[in-house]
Amino acid sequence: MNGNKDLLKRMRKYRMSYAFIAPYMLIFIMFTFVPVIIACFFSFTQFNVMESPRWIGLKNFQMLFFRDTVFLTSLRNTLFLSLLIGVTSYFLCIMLAWFINDFGRNLRTLLTFLFYAPTLANVFYVWQLIFSGDANGIVNAWMLNLGIINTPIQFFTDTRYMTAIVIFVLLWSSLGTNFLVLIAGFQNVDRTLYEAGAVDGIKNRWQELWFITLPYMRPQLLFSAVMSITGAFGIGSTIDVLCGNPSTDYKVWTIMNHLQDYGGVRLEMGYACAIAILLFVLMISVNRIAQKLIAKVGE
Repeated sequence: MNGNKDLLKRMRKYRMSYAFIAPYMLIFIMFTFVPVIIACFFSFTQFNVMESPRWIGLKNFQMLFFRDTVFLTSLRNTLFLSLLIGVTSYFLCIMLAWFINDFGRNLRTLLTFLFYAPTLANVFYVWQLIFSGDANGIVNAWMLNLGIINTPIQFFTDTRYMTAIVIFVLLWSSLGTNFLVLIAGFQNVDRTLYEAGAVDGIKNRWQELWFITLPYMRPQLLFSAVMSITGAFGIGSTIDVLCGNPSTDYKVWTIMNHLQDYGGVRLEMGYACAIAILLFVLMISVNRIAQKLIAKVGE
């Protein structure tokens, strides 16, 4: 009871603050929290939109792990692509932002814009032109002219090439927002900390980065990690544009592709909700691991 009274007192005291956050909280509850709860309920039902949902317990999840071989393929592909792209993109952004941070203002601004530019437009069609499977594709035309190949390579349907191309394109396009956040974080580091660090025995730039800069940037590091993880697990639509739906032999088929297939095409919403819940749990788990690792930065 005392706890409730204290909470009410704090709410009355800071009522203006609560009033300012109320619109966001209302939108969050309506469009994020409530849909997640509804999806949790439907994941335990058989629901095809045309009929009323029917409770079936854990059968959707049993189907996913023990009978749906395509889902297991998508799970393996998702873990591989998300960890490779997410982790590589994250550390690459940190290194690039750290390197560019020491440039002059004009050059730094230009490079920041160039790294952020891919997020401003749908540039995946450019890569479709570059790796087009006919003789007019830039890469195919170049190799045909040099006599390296005799017939055009089907880059987006040949299983020997599509994974590498998808990784390259997704890695290139994932640098924008994270890089912008991190370059802002580097700019806001208090410069007096480096002087204090030199007095305390910091001897080189790597020690400055690990013991001073990155611990000071934990909020930006955490935000960038969340964005990297979220983007890496949600790459289904990009793969659809590049490799079609489905990709050859499900080579780059991800959980998002599987979710869109059952939810948007087959309209098996109960099964789709089960897939979405598993993806949600997977993302939350990876985010928790990332938070614990970032908390150890500088130790």
